[in-house]
Amino acid sequence: MSLTVASLHIHPIKSLGGFSVPEARITDRGFAHDRRWMLVDGSGRFISQRENARMACLHCAPWAGGFRVTDIRNSGSIDLPWTITTGTATQTTIWNDPVITLDAPPEVSAWFTRGLEMDVRLVFMPDNAMRPVDPTYAQGINSLSDGYPYLILSQASLDDLNARVAHSSSPSAGERIPMDRFRPNIVITGGSAHQEDGWKDISIGSARFALVKPCARCMIPTIDQRTGERGKEPSRTLATYRAYDNKVLFGMNAMATKGDVVRVGDLVADPLHEEIT
Repeated sequence: MSLTVASLHIHPIKSLGGFSVPEARITDRGFAHDRRWMLVDGSGRFISQRENARMACLHCAPWAGGFRVTDIRNSGSIDLPWTITTGTATQTTIWNDPVITLDAPPEVSAWFTRGLEMDVRLVFMPDNAMRPVDPTYAQGINSLSDGYPYLILSQASLDDLNARVAHSSSPSAGERIPMDRFRPNIVITGGSAHQEDGWKDISIGSARFALVKPCARCMIPTIDQRTGERGKEPSRTLATYRAYDNKVLFGMNAMATKGDVVRVGDLVADPLHEEIT
C-alpha cells in the first residue's frame, strides 16, 4: 500500500491548538508560521500545557491575513498577524535555550493573562533569532517547538495505540485518542504501526526529510484538547510497549533537507527500515 500524506498541521503559538492545511511551505526552521509565537511567564520562561492545561482550550485558525485565537470555553477571541517587526526585544527561554523575542502589545498579553488566569506575555520569534537544534542529532535551526522543526507520525501508529487502549482495563477504554493530542506537523497514512521508528531519510513529494530522533513524550497527550482536563491515557498504555531508557517514544523528530512545499496526498518514498537501538 502506498504511503501518502494524510494531513499537515500548523500551531502558530506554542502549546495552543493548531489547524490543518492542504499544503505547507517549508522554511529553515519548520513550516511557515509554525510555533513562531509563545507565551512566557514573569521570568521570561516559556509555558506550555504542562504548567497550564487551560492552554488546550485556546485554538488557532487562519483569519484575514493572520490568525485568530478562540477560547472555546466562552467563544472569546483575539486576532493576530503571522509576524511582527516591532516590539520590545527581550531574552526569553525555552528549555535551556535563550532566544531573543519581540513582545506583543500589552493588550494582547492581557487577553491571554485573563484566559489562562496567570500573568503571561505573548512573544514572537523574529527571523534574525537563531536557535540551533541539538548538534548531537542534527545541524540546523529551530522555531519555538520543543526540540526540532518537524514532527512526523503515522496514522497506523495512532490506530494501533487506540486498539490497545480499547482492549485495556483503562476507564478510557471506550474513547479514541485523537491525533491532536500528539501535535504532529506531518501525518502519514498507509503502512504499519511505528514504521517511522526506522526511517532515516524519506522523500515527501519533491521534498526530503531526515528523521533524526524519536520523540519522547511528556504528559501533554493526556490532556483533552477541548476541555483541558487531564487523564491517564494514552500515557498509561504507551508505557506498556513504547518505553525506551525510561522515556515513552511516539513519533519522530525531523529536519527538512530539500524542497519548498509539501501537500496532502503527496507520496512518501519507500524508506529503509532500521530498528531503534
